[in-house]
Amino acid sequence: MKESDIRKRDVLNRYLELVEADAREIFRDRSGFQQIACPACLANNAEPQFEKSGFQYVQCRQCNTLYLSPRPTYEHLMQIYTDSPSTRYWVEEFFMPMVEARREKIFRPRAEFITLQFPQVRTGAIADIGAGFGLFLEEVRKLWPEANLTAIEPSQDMAGICRKGGFRVIEEMLEDVDEATGKYELLTAFELFEHLHDPERFLNNVGRLLVKGGYVYLTTLNGLGFDIQLLWDRSKSVSPPHHINFFNPSSMQKLLERTGYQVIGISTPGELDWDIVEGAWRHEGKNPGRFFCTFSENGSAESKKELQAWIRKYNFSSHMRVVARKL
Repeated sequence: MKESDIRKRDVLNRYLELVEADAREIFRDRSGFQQIACPACLANNAEPQFEKSGFQYVQCRQCNTLYLSPRPTYEHLMQIYTDSPSTRYWVEEFFMPMVEARREKIFRPRAEFITLQFPQVRTGAIADIGAGFGLFLEEVRKLWPEANLTAIEPSQDMAGICRKGGFRVIEEMLEDVDEATGKYELLTAFELFEHLHDPERFLNNVGRLLVKGGYVYLTTLNGLGFDIQLLWDRSKSVSPPHHINFFNPSSMQKLLERTGYQVIGISTPGELDWDIVEGAWRHEGKNPGRFFCTFSENGSAESKKELQAWIRKYNFSSHMRVVARKL
């Protein structure tokens, strides 16, 4: 898979420009921003790393989590997700034109993964948090037609699309969901964790909704991953105020265990690290270092493929997959 298979470079760049413009408008007054402890291990021992678009990122000296601090309040942060030009552009220009490609490359493999990982919940209650257009749930339904599927989606427009797709919908942020305790066997959340204002609160709410022994399956960004480490503040994954938490396999495990979960597996099955960095260098002039450039110029296609396999195998991809069980 190539980066261009799931997103267009010029469209992504325009989206990020709009995000920056929205952030300047919405967060003109930053006097209410809050300093926070490390969201993974709670240590107050962070080292400043860089500023991007006026937002400060720090890294925990204890567990290497990269995170935004100070950060906006939860209410303040939600403004950029509700009705902003960047959000509308993301839906209309970034996501919709690539729906079927992303279904094939991303959502269908995720659905296939849960059929292998969680065969015991094939007829159980499953909810997708931040379900968007419901593509993941559609793919699950094809494989598990007897599953009880719910979309947790706060966007009115996207919630409406999920309803038209025949899914039960909870039109709220997870933090506001008032469902019965212990209702779901499996909760999923994709590319959401890096956005969370309070990851611990999120996991506590997930735990409240899960049955004892229920599972959470999530994907997020790995702050110690290849393309983020090489590009660092120039990485498009570092895009405030949307992406504010960059856990890593070790710090994610610390957080999960601290909030009452048993970690079943944390891996980085990413396929795009090399392609992202090579594209940033060749097309945008973001020099990732002398060795990378030399390898890019002189390495064979097979050597690059093998390097990506090594990155994936040893948990150095910037795409992280997490499976945990509620104790």
